[in-house]
Amino acid sequence: MLCINNKQKAVQSTEHSFLHAVMLDDTEGYFVIGGGKFVRGVEGYFGPIVLYRNRIPSHITSDIFLPDVVKNVNLTGWQQTCHEFRLEMIVKIGGYSQSVTQKTQSETCHDVFHEWKVKAGTKSGEQCEVWEATAPHRRAAAKLAQLLSFKSRGTAVSLPAVGEALYSLSLDKLSHARSSAVVSRILPLLLQAGCLDNIQALHMSSILLSTGLGVHKQPNKVWLLALLAAQRDDRLALLHLGHLHHQGLLGLPVDTDLAYGYYANIAHQTTLDRLNQTSQQTFVEAIYLNNDEVLNHQTNEDHHIFQWLKLQARRGAAEAENSIARMLFWGQQGVSRNIQEAVRHYQRGAVHLQDPVSMYDYGIVLLQGHGVDKDIPKAVTFLKKAKEQGFVPAINALAWYYEHYEQDYKQAVQLWEEADLLGCPEAAMNLGVMYSQGRYPGKPANEYVAYSYFLKSAERGHIRGTVILADIWTTGIPNLVTRRPSDAVLSVKWAAEHNGYLGSVLRKALDSYLKNDMLSSLLYYMMAAESGFAAAQFNVAYLCEQNPGGFLDPVYVSQCMWKYYNQTIQSQNPDTYAFIRMGDLFYEGHGDRPKDLFSAAQMYKLAALRGDPQGWYNLGLLTEEGQRLPLSLLSDLGLSELYLADSNVLPTVLYKRCRDSEIADSFFPCSLALFNVYFKSFQKDYSAAIRISTALAAVAAPTVFLIVLTVLRRRTASLN
Repeated sequence: MLCINNKQKAVQSTEHSFLHAVMLDDTEGYFVIGGGKFVRGVEGYFGPIVLYRNRIPSHITSDIFLPDVVKNVNLTGWQQTCHEFRLEMIVKIGGYSQSVTQKTQSETCHDVFHEWKVKAGTKSGEQCEVWEATAPHRRAAAKLAQLLSFKSRGTAVSLPAVGEALYSLSLDKLSHARSSAVVSRILPLLLQAGCLDNIQALHMSSILLSTGLGVHKQPNKVWLLALLAAQRDDRLALLHLGHLHHQGLLGLPVDTDLAYGYYANIAHQTTLDRLNQTSQQTFVEAIYLNNDEVLNHQTNEDHHIFQWLKLQARRGAAEAENSIARMLFWGQQGVSRNIQEAVRHYQRGAVHLQDPVSMYDYGIVLLQGHGVDKDIPKAVTFLKKAKEQGFVPAINALAWYYEHYEQDYKQAVQLWEEADLLGCPEAAMNLGVMYSQGRYPGKPANEYVAYSYFLKSAERGHIRGTVILADIWTTGIPNLVTRRPSDAVLSVKWAAEHNGYLGSVLRKALDSYLKNDMLSSLLYYMMAAESGFAAAQFNVAYLCEQNPGGFLDPVYVSQCMWKYYNQTIQSQNPDTYAFIRMGDLFYEGHGDRPKDLFSAAQMYKLAALRGDPQGWYNLGLLTEEGQRLPLSLLSDLGLSELYLADSNVLPTVLYKRCRDSEIADSFFPCSLALFNVYFKSFQKDYSAAIRISTALAAVAAPTVFLIVLTVLRRRTASLN
């Protein structure tokens, strides 16, 4: 319940009537509170809830109370503050607009009193109106409202326009900052922009308060701001809330069902966003900042790589033509998105170069009207040409055409079956839809067969197929498919992380990094990291570790590395460097935590098993320092027989594996380490012989010196 100025929001009720008989067994299945397939959800909190199985008593005596989470988040307090701020800005905008209008009129028509003052030389002292008085922390907002009013020449300025200006001002201040200390001055501007309906400002504020970057952490406010942004359908806020409930962060309990609700929301929207491309979306690229090779391939329209591709395309290289079109269409590798220009390259590759990939892409944009007017016959022509050259996705696209435009289901499923046998993920997904809806010619609806096709599609990496599969896993199919709620959460999370709005934030982060704007880069990566995106979590930790120019406090650097490298190693496919750095943090001790050599060895082991020579090297160093590796760890490495071996044997084997890894750069340092072990072993085994040899050498040295000197003299004489 939310009250503002003693006014309560309207209470609504909803119901769903089934058109068929329903058998309810409250001892099986699951119970849904809130919205679902049949009942709309509401904006608010559910609970506490009492379920009456048989009848509802005439008198319910249980007291109604607000859960602690609702009290702590203080939604009403936020709404009251925003309501007052909005009223203040409305008054100021009205005043500024009226001032501009009066000034405009006075420029064309001076009254007699004004002309008399000008002739008499009287100065009219300007005085502030009552409505112009502004609290110090709101002066920036008032100044922007005044500026926008003057620019619009008296036309009414909307509150969202002021909010957008506040958000832009915050980003500008951030891009010119040289340390995280400036964040504490930017946060009030972001919160005010959020009050004025700027969703991005709400989400960015929640991230700052969650990470503690330049400000104190406020977990309750983090959740509040994330909820407000998610309520307005901000994709990253939905991801953020899903991550919080999935991992049980900010003091929240782990709740896979609630996490699934958030992830499924954005996953479903991702399938729609990919069909309705906008300039605010960018292809999601998992780029790690420690990968110099990938970073060197980042380009833009003026970069030499892009210009070289254009040259190759003009010379008739179909692959270069298609690469340029793909970069422009999806906004990949640092190239700004330009769908119309991409279509021109698709057309050139299809028409002039007869490239089957370009034919397919050009046919799809013609079929859907992306960057060009729809032309169905022309699209079908190019798709058929691509199919004739054996391009499998074209077979699926033609089947889609026969289903949607010709209603020829027999021809459609025949083509989909053909494409499915060739491994096409879209074909498997479409066959699943046909079976689930009972539209497969000559066959009845079959949920299980549909499920098998959705499963096949998801295993091949299809986003929509994965979303449908996850939906089945949440409920199961009685007697056929058991519920798999944990797998369902991971599946929709994977699908949600392909959203183009997440890709846009990742692109801003990388662009800022390449421009040496480290604070902005860190913040953008944090926005993605707090949504659970593993590559962004790694990059946040890496930026904190590098800390170029010392823009972060040393204490914060240590905490940041611990948090985000720790989160990275818990992802499904972590970068091995994260294992190495977590091992180093365990080895060195972090904050109040003492050294933990056992955990350090476990981290190095995980890196070694993933083929990182640094893992083998660090394990070798631990053994040289006298650390005894556990038998379980050696068993995982396939070295259990060396548990009781001589102290020099194990490091020798570890350094050999380091030296013999596939990474060429490891050969020299690992060989040196191996040589050092050999030298120490030789020194230990033959130390007595070395001492005797040294003594003999000391006695024999004068004699040898005289002999050598005599020989040299003889050689000199003979040369003369």
